Amino acid sequence: MFPLQDINPRKRMPIITYTLIILNVLVFFWELSLSDQALQNAFLDLASVPANLTRDPISLEAFMDIMRSMFMHGGWEHILGNMLYLWLFGDNVEDRLGSLLYLVLYFGSGFVAAIAQTLIDPASRIPMIGASGAIAGVLGSYLIMFPGVRVRGIVPLGYFSRMAEWPAWTVLGLWFVLQLVQGFGSLGVPAEYGGGVAFFAHIGGFVAGVVLTWIFMQLVPQPPPTERRQMLYRRAQRGNNINL
Repeated sequence: MFPLQDINPRKRMPIITYTLIILNVLVFFWELSLSDQALQNAFLDLASVPANLTRDPISLEAFMDIMRSMFMHGGWEHILGNMLYLWLFGDNVEDRLGSLLYLVLYFGSGFVAAIAQTLIDPASRIPMIGASGAIAGVLGSYLIMFPGVRVRGIVPLGYFSRMAEWPAWTVLGLWFVLQLVQGFGSLGVPAEYGGGVAFFAHIGGFVAGVVLTWIFMQLVPQPPPTERRQMLYRRAQRGNNINL
């Protein structure tokens, strides 16, 4: 499924999610202003490269490279796909966790994603760019907190497609399984033939999101599942009075 909407009203304006989207878009437009050669140099100089991270993993430069990598993208399809998923699922995760824990989840997942991809191919000199690993952590968090929420989207059927509603656990679970299949299928395949997609960054980020959310939910008392569902229904009924 290609998701377009989740049926999950929120209580507050997702300021952090919107800020992250704006920053990613601004950086992308800066990339568009560069020549092809200058852009490649920027990726090599500013983004995280597995070989560099392997050589000097504990340094300010390694930290900054990973941070900068989370705001760089390789093209329109890359950034539009990432920002769509962040916009769809990030608002409710931020709403439930609060700004501080949400930032810890987002950037913590991004760092785990970079480390996971580096462990798989430590000698690679291809820059790791994109917010995919951090956003994968948001998806893992959403799966833990809102597994039964309905997600609307387009299901492709060959030359045709149709709108459908699936529970979040199905949509996000299938997404994760696809990353696993493609990730293990890409092992041993040169990046230029495998499309250069950092599947293990997606896997690592998703798992980090699941683990961090489980920890947060132990630290911060959560309403029982039945009460959480009732809260969702009440918010949905007040839909005209909340930000959708």
